[in-house]
Amino acid sequence: MKQIKRMFRMHRIFVAQELKRMMEYKGDFLTGIAGFLLNQFFNLMFLWIIFANIPNLMGWTIEQIVFIYGFSLIPKGIDHLLFDNLWSIGYFTVRKGDFDKYLTRPINPLFHVMVEKLQIDALGELIMGIALIGVTLPSLSIEWSVTKVLLIIIVIPFATMIYVGIKTATAAIAFWTKRSGNIIYMFYMVNDFAKYPVTIYNNFVKAVITYIIPFAFTAFFPANYILTGENPLFNIGMTVVIALVIMVIGVFVWNKGIKAYESAGS
Repeated sequence: MKQIKRMFRMHRIFVAQELKRMMEYKGDFLTGIAGFLLNQFFNLMFLWIIFANIPNLMGWTIEQIVFIYGFSLIPKGIDHLLFDNLWSIGYFTVRKGDFDKYLTRPINPLFHVMVEKLQIDALGELIMGIALIGVTLPSLSIEWSVTKVLLIIIVIPFATMIYVGIKTATAAIAFWTKRSGNIIYMFYMVNDFAKYPVTIYNNFVKAVITYIIPFAFTAFFPANYILTGENPLFNIGMTVVIALVIMVIGVFVWNKGIKAYESAGS
């Protein structure tokens, strides 16, 4: 318990320092959010163009798809906001030998990497996700209950954990190869498929995003439970199980990688 309290205190300190740094460059912060919102606007325009000619897609209405799209941005946005510094491990921190600093400080290296940076431009993702959900809700016949609300609150951190676990494992590959940014990117971009119903894809794509790189559990399956109320044991329960498994794998690969880490030459 004492260790957990210390980690939370350290997290608050890192967040406070990062916010002070960012406030010195307000223009970059606002530009980042505006750029993301513009990108999402064009994505939604693409959906609108499709549904202007097609009333539904494999039985899914535009309101349902936009809801799933909006929900997908919530765990992705939280991951982007809090844990985006893992990208630096894959791209340059290990290759330049800068990872040494994490090994010389009295704090868990993985925890330190995760909380060192705060990506405030991720608020664009969260704002857009919440806005899309809010806009589509009046058009959807969702039956609400206390249980459903509680399950939604519970599942979002676990959906985020899937992102974090995959990013941790792929970033850790850099301990052997010195650079793994392209591997992180390759895995991470699979999440674009999870922004839409998995039933619109062929069996191969469905298998990949459900069981191999399980981003479908970050968006579609939890959102499907919200929309239909069906099969919470799979839609919510499996999200929790897969998140824990992925995170355990990520930490295992990370710890193995640190043992293999040999710094970097000039």
